[in-house]
Amino acid sequence: MKSKADDMALFVQVVRSDGLAAAGRVLGLSPASMTARINALEAHYKTRLLTRNTRSIKLTEAGERFYQGCVRVIEEVAAAEALLQDADPDLRGTLKIAASSDFGRQYVVPAVAEFATQHPQVVVNLSLGEGLVKLVESGTDIAIRYGNLNDSSLISRPLLNNRRMLVAAPNYLERYGTPDCYQALQRHRCLVLERAGQALNDWYFIDRDTQATIIETVPTCLVSSDGEVLRNWAIQGLGITIKSWLDVHKDIKAGRLVELLPTQTLGFSPTDSDKVALQAIYPSRQFQPRQVKAFLTFFSEYLQQIHD
Repeated sequence: MKSKADDMALFVQVVRSDGLAAAGRVLGLSPASMTARINALEAHYKTRLLTRNTRSIKLTEAGERFYQGCVRVIEEVAAAEALLQDADPDLRGTLKIAASSDFGRQYVVPAVAEFATQHPQVVVNLSLGEGLVKLVESGTDIAIRYGNLNDSSLISRPLLNNRRMLVAAPNYLERYGTPDCYQALQRHRCLVLERAGQALNDWYFIDRDTQATIIETVPTCLVSSDGEVLRNWAIQGLGITIKSWLDVHKDIKAGRLVELLPTQTLGFSPTDSDKVALQAIYPSRQFQPRQVKAFLTFFSEYLQQIHD
């Protein structure tokens, strides 16, 4: 039998996920189970909390009041649990992390392994991919990603300085020549990142004469939704791509890749500039679980140590 607190947590997740099916995926429940739970909740309180169709949900006036009350109750429960956890010397609980594929495999995977060894009672769920994760809706505690934060409901913690770079392998440049300006990319083979089904082949540059931001739609040679794949293709001499400095600085130092147009390249987003920081993004929560706080501190120190 589910408690009122369980029902409140389920209802809040439904609202934050904007749907029963999406909330069910986060909670590990089938759509039928989610529907039954919400129906039972509405029957218990003898009022309609949600208006539903096949695509979305909307809070009723009563549902809005109930949602705000549930959020307050959940925060109070979290505060009480935090007091108990503070008295426990061992970290425990779950920790869900999302990171970009290339950076994630190079840095987050070994960091998580070390953290898990130190804190064996914390269950870490690591998801790698280039998509922009909806933290609250997916139940993600921390997203580690490049770029500027647009969602004011989230909190960002800068981890390391970074910038986008245009790179290619020496053997590619021997075969096709070295571009001396962004317009010259029209004669080259470009390796393009795909995000949410869209090829990001609009690359952003600074015009050397006017200092204006220029969008150059580059010819697409190969496309992948995995940043590590693009880096490996570039190392193999298959084309030119845009990567973050943190992803490729080892390859540049080893001579596997060469940076191109360093004073002109911005990136593949209109929010990119000459500095695109690496950040930890997390929901704005008054009572953050101890394991989340601990990993944020651990990972920040981990990065500083390996880049000192």
